[in-house]
Amino acid sequence: MTLKEPQCAGAVFMVHPARFGFNPETAVSNAFQQVPQPGAAASHATAVENEFAALASALQAAGVRVIVGEDTPWPVKPDAIFPNNWVSFHHDGTVVLYPMLAPNRRLERRDELIDAVRRAGPYRITRTIDLSGHEREGKYLEGTGSLVLDRSAHVAYACLSPRTDLDVLGDFARQLDYELVAFEAVDAQGVSIYHTNVLMSVGTHCAVVCAASIRTPQHRVAVSTKLRATGREIVEISLEQMQCFAGNVLELAGADGPLIALSTTAWASLVPAQRQMLERHAKLLPVDVPTIERIGGGGVRCMLAEVHLPARG
Repeated sequence: MTLKEPQCAGAVFMVHPARFGFNPETAVSNAFQQVPQPGAAASHATAVENEFAALASALQAAGVRVIVGEDTPWPVKPDAIFPNNWVSFHHDGTVVLYPMLAPNRRLERRDELIDAVRRAGPYRITRTIDLSGHEREGKYLEGTGSLVLDRSAHVAYACLSPRTDLDVLGDFARQLDYELVAFEAVDAQGVSIYHTNVLMSVGTHCAVVCAASIRTPQHRVAVSTKLRATGREIVEISLEQMQCFAGNVLELAGADGPLIALSTTAWASLVPAQRQMLERHAKLLPVDVPTIERIGGGGVRCMLAEVHLPARG
C-alpha cells in the first residue's frame, strides 16, 4: 500500500468555547445529547472550561501540538467546541469547509480561525475546497464527524444520516481522490446514528468499530473487509460501549509514539481485552469530559480537528 499521507497527526486544532450549551437545533438528529437540568448553566460553564483545559493539557503533555482558537460570544454558537465538523486540514495543503445541517452551526465557519491555524505552524495552505454551498440544496456533510478518514489509503467511511448526504460524499471523494465506503447505521433503539465517528475510528494499525450498529450484513462485511485489506486489526465494540463514546476516539502522534485520545467514559466501558488490543498499537490517554459528552452529545474526538498541513517552506 502506497502511503499518500500519514494517518495520524502530531497537531490538533481546538476551539475554546465562549457560550457552550445544549443546542436544540442539533438535538433532533443527535440522540447522544441530554437536556440539562434547569438553572445549571453556570455550573456547566465551569465544568466545560475545566474539561476543555484538561484535554488540551493532557495532549500537550504527551507531545501533541495543540492550536487553540477562540470562539466569540456573539452570535451564540453552542457547539463551537466541535470544530472537526466544519473544517479538515490535509497533508497536501488542502483545507475543506463543510455544509452543516443546523443553521446556528454554520456560524462556526470563520476565516480568522483558519488563519490562526495557518499562522501557528506556520503552515502552508495551497487550496480551499468549500462544500458549504450544498446547504442551499438541503444536503450536508459534517466534516470528520460524518467522515472517518483512512488518510493513508484514501478511504472515507461514512454512515448515511440527515447530516451525511451521499451526493456531498461523492463531491468530497471526487475532489480529494477518496474511495467511499458508505453504509447505514442505527443505535439500539433503531435510530440513525448522526455521525460516523461515534461508531468507528481508524488508526495506523488498528480500527475501533461497532459492527452491530451497521444495518445490513453486506455493509458490515464491506467495512471489515476494507479495514483488514488496509492492514488494520479490528477492535469490536458493542452498542452499549458505543453509547459510552468508545468509538469516539482518535489516534495521534505523540512525542513518545502513537497515542489514542479518548474520554474516561469510553475507557471505563472497555473490557481489559479490548484495552490490551488497543495498547498493542498506541498508549491510551483518557480524559474526563462528561459535561461535554452529555450536553453537547460529542466526545473527545469531536473536539479535535487534526492538522495535517505541510510546514511553510
